[in-house]
Amino acid sequence: MSSAPRPDKLLFITSTYPGDAIISSGLLQHLLAKFPAARPTIVCGQPSAALFAEVPRLDRVIPIVKRKHHLHWPSLWRQLIATRWRFVLDLRGSPLTYTLRAAERRVFRPKARQGHQRITEWAHLLGLEELPPPTLWLAPRHETAAEQLLGTGPPVLALGPTANWHAKMWPADRFAELALRLTRHDGILPGARIAVIGRPGDEAAVEPILSAVPDHQLLNLVGKTDLLTLCAVLKRCAMYVGNDSGPLHISVAMGAPGLGLLGPGPGMFGPPQGPYIAPWAKRTDIVRTPKTFEELIAAPDYDPKTVGNLMESISVDAAEVAARRLWHRLHREAAPAAE
Repeated sequence: MSSAPRPDKLLFITSTYPGDAIISSGLLQHLLAKFPAARPTIVCGQPSAALFAEVPRLDRVIPIVKRKHHLHWPSLWRQLIATRWRFVLDLRGSPLTYTLRAAERRVFRPKARQGHQRITEWAHLLGLEELPPPTLWLAPRHETAAEQLLGTGPPVLALGPTANWHAKMWPADRFAELALRLTRHDGILPGARIAVIGRPGDEAAVEPILSAVPDHQLLNLVGKTDLLTLCAVLKRCAMYVGNDSGPLHISVAMGAPGLGLLGPGPGMFGPPQGPYIAPWAKRTDIVRTPKTFEELIAAPDYDPKTVGNLMESISVDAAEVAARRLWHRLHREAAPAAE
């Protein structure tokens, strides 16, 4: 009696950090739909691994734990070489990909310098005109946890005041002032609660916000959410405001109105003349520093480890104008559907 055929295996190799991994997730969803019986293996940086825990038909997630002398690559190769892959998509351009047995493979070799141009190149790898919308897969426990964290009450304005690099963190006292403006009686979210998000260890960075927001408005969620619970939280928020970091991309993926504060980083959010990385990101708007990334780092004594804050040229007034503009635009666009 012949045994049942083995299911096809997909290999998806994506980015280290959650922001880029989230943007790439639409390509994974495209492959899952193209190969409806295939079981995916996902390789990503350790910070992004939790994002993929609930992917349908998941075989496994392999987090890349970086080691000296690039020894993490031979370790990864040993975990992948025995499998015969139906399809391999490698967004990291890893040389090891070419040594794997695969019926089809696509390996990203960047042509463009800017992040927003790279997403078009990602789409072209699979013969697509544009990048599919990001997809994040949640379990019921994440939805339940989010409901418990937010509770009941007025709408929620979420703030993401931290990032993986101090130079691109808008000053925390400005986050506080902006949030209070947006939630006062003449703001776009009068009486709204203010949720502050962050990872364990971010407590000192967000303290100016925690001190400024009245207790009856404050939801301190710093260190209280894993990545997928954070997805469920942001899905329930009336608006998100944050730096160029993972939570901003989560807000895009979950369809929450979001305002990104961008400065010293090429990022994935499009060229200076336009805010959108793709049509599905039109519920997001951005405020940029007047100087470009290249101008901000052009100083002769520039050192990314010691440079001070590079976001101070964004005023609270500018951020408030952008938040109000986004809010009113989304409500105008939604009005015909409500009639």
